[in-house]
Amino acid sequence: MAATPEMRASDGDRDRVAAALREHVTEGRLSVDEFNERLEQVYQSRTYGELAKLTADLPEIDLHTLPATVSAPRGRPARPAAAQGALKASWAAWAVASGVNWVVWLIVGITSGHMVYPWPLWVMGPWGVILLLGTLFGGMHGSDRRR
Repeated sequence: MAATPEMRASDGDRDRVAAALREHVTEGRLSVDEFNERLEQVYQSRTYGELAKLTADLPEIDLHTLPATVSAPRGRPARPAAAQGALKASWAAWAVASGVNWVVWLIVGITSGHMVYPWPLWVMGPWGVILLLGTLFGGMHGSDRRR
């Protein structure tokens, strides 16, 4: 029996559309925000017609021809663009917080007449070590933790 737009979609059908949308994000056809909006709509869709509307403006992707994994240069796993952006944002937050703490430490030292213990090391040290380990070893990405 051929699928018509009014037919109810299964969880497997929704998962296939979600996989296609993920591929379109990696190809640069969708932004992360557009992907998140469409993904939410995918899992709310009930029929094939509703699912088809979510990918109508995108080219067909044969999910069976996609490689199972894509390896990055030098043997490191590929990091999704969203994860790279989150990592950069984490490092930026660490740098700003560390800088503010060092400025406060310097002002306190100058106004008190003597340099005080360098307490900002205790703020930036553990946080920096955790960020460094996350940067070097990657950890699991959001899509890996889904289930």
